[in-house]
Amino acid sequence: MQDTWTPLRVLDWTTRRFETAGVDSPRLAAQVLLAHALGCDRIGLYVQFDKPLGPEELARYRELVRRRLAGEPVAYLVGSQEFWSIELTVDPRVLIPRRDSETLVELVLAEIPDRSAALRLADVGTGSGALVLALLRELPAARAVATDLHAGALALAAANAARLAVEERLELREGDLLSPLGDESFDVLVANLPYVPSGDIDRLSPEVRHEPRAALDGGVDGLDLIRRLVAGCARHIAPGGLVALEHGFDQGAPVRELLERAPGPFEPAQTRADLAGHPRVTAARLHVNA
Repeated sequence: MQDTWTPLRVLDWTTRRFETAGVDSPRLAAQVLLAHALGCDRIGLYVQFDKPLGPEELARYRELVRRRLAGEPVAYLVGSQEFWSIELTVDPRVLIPRRDSETLVELVLAEIPDRSAALRLADVGTGSGALVLALLRELPAARAVATDLHAGALALAAANAARLAVEERLELREGDLLSPLGDESFDVLVANLPYVPSGDIDRLSPEVRHEPRAALDGGVDGLDLIRRLVAGCARHIAPGGLVALEHGFDQGAPVRELLERAPGPFEPAQTRADLAGHPRVTAARLHVNA
């Protein structure tokens, strides 16, 4: 290693180390971790690219690199993740929001003709609050209820809502799936529930295995929680209202079938692909005469 470490030399060295270890997006990971260690943004790294780093700065950075090489996700190491151009606080209590989930936000917004309408939203299994917070930012007159089984996740969602100044339009409720919704109905109900088949979890990447198993495990076929939600969600959706569900890349057809057979009745379901072209979100409207 060099006697004098500058941000540029540190980034070059770490990128090569991450490449050798098979770390995803090695240069980006190195930049994000170094910016976090130095308390600046990524642009700031290049403003001071030739400034020697001090021992404490290097020590903080080396520890982050060590933990990343051990498989910890970058988002947990720095405590944040961008989603829908929103910076969300995340930690091991919740699943890390992913770009794939933005597909659900896109679908819902495309189905809303008037974004200024005073809509009622529900987000079941909210986690960090990514979905509901993105929707509240885009729908300024909407109000929402978000549920989660875990108090820790709700505390994190509450902190994110406060930081984004939408806490007055969001009510957080603890409980299992739809039970916290009582007898209320909503114009839009969204959910990104666990959908990984139990037998597949131990074969996931080390990064994903650091995330809470309860946020991943969808039972034998991955559809246990989605199946339960679909069976009871119609009574929480206003006539003509929309339900939109994220699922695995190979679960579009079975989720459409679940919705089409569910009490309601629902109109024919549609599935939208994510940026990689994989079926990712399935949605249907409750019939207006339901």
